[in-house]
Amino acid sequence: MEQGVLSIAAFTTLMGVVSTLLALPAGIAAAWVLARRSFPGKPVLETALALPLVLPPVATGFLLLQLLGLNSVVGRALDAAGIDIVFTWKAVVLAMAVMSFPLIVLTVRAGFEQVDVRYERVAATLGAAPLRVFLSITLPLAARSIVAAAILGFARALGEFGATIVVAGGIPGQTQTLAVAIFNLTEAGREADASNLLIVSAVLAFGAMLLANIIQRRRPVA
Repeated sequence: MEQGVLSIAAFTTLMGVVSTLLALPAGIAAAWVLARRSFPGKPVLETALALPLVLPPVATGFLLLQLLGLNSVVGRALDAAGIDIVFTWKAVVLAMAVMSFPLIVLTVRAGFEQVDVRYERVAATLGAAPLRVFLSITLPLAARSIVAAAILGFARALGEFGATIVVAGGIPGQTQTLAVAIFNLTEAGREADASNLLIVSAVLAFGAMLLANIIQRRRPVA
């Protein structure tokens, strides 16, 4: 059954929100490690985390497909547990999260690096545990960057196509996102319908990017 514009837009938005909520905690943790710690192999980790930004999205999707397929340890373990991911909505979420993760890390890291470490040191000398320092000092001072990172990650998820179509396909009513639907309609010669989805996609992406830019440019009240 063919989906309507609003149905596809709602599904894509929901998947984008879920993927952002999935990627954000890990992105914050990775960003803090990169911003506050020095260790052997740090450049290698930075490069590995940024790979989805430079690899073709289709290649990333293929890697996810290989990881989750029955020929891999992870895939066999998931199958034994009765968990299906490939060609389901879960694969859509995973593809979106993986593709938006590097952008989240870069944005949050920039926020952490702008936080004056002297505040953290003062709190530590007053007896605050590392976790309390992070929660009460670092996190609040980097809050604007974290919110902006979440919005940017969401915007990236909305436009995800390459990895999604490889690992989740484009099953109407199940895994068809805005980007996949636009591609399918264009291939079918239905340019008018594809244009309607394009407008919806552009409005959602523009709104998210505008909000992220406003948050990042806002200065704390003196």
